[in-house]
Amino acid sequence: LTINHSSTSTLNQTACDSYTLNGQTYNTSGVYTQTLTNGAGCDSTIMLNLTINNSTSSTITQTACDSYTLNGQTYNASGVYTQTLTNGAGCDSTITLNLTINNSTSSTITQTACDRYTLNGQTYNASGVYTQTLTNGAGCDSTITLSLAINHSTTSTLTQTACNSYTLNG
Repeated sequence: LTINHSSTSTLNQTACDSYTLNGQTYNTSGVYTQTLTNGAGCDSTIMLNLTINNSTSSTITQTACDSYTLNGQTYNASGVYTQTLTNGAGCDSTITLNLTINNSTSSTITQTACDRYTLNGQTYNASGVYTQTLTNGAGCDSTITLSLAINHSTTSTLTQTACNSYTLNG
């Protein structure tokens, strides 16, 4: 006489989003039982203690000047970008970044003036190279470099004594 025995096992499992055991997929945490046939032809009962942790996703819409850095990754062009990180539950955390990059602008002005020169409300009295930083139409820096040569007016005083007439400069 041969007596075959049933078998029982307990399986403790943690998974992200879903877990598949013997072709059966589970999407929520819980205690599940599967009954199969063991090698001896008797019942094989599996008790599954399952914890399902969920992945997360988020969307960030951002406008920046020249570049934008998210989680150590720097982006220099507008576009839609995806980053996959690990969330606190150990599952995927997917971030979708909708990014608009506006650019800073720069220009150079070379100018010669007499005595003084005014640019954007700022008056300069000496030759030199000056920089102004304003905001452009996109909300980013607009840098103006002014290369300025100032020529100063001259004055002179003449003391003359003349009889009948005197002519100066023609």
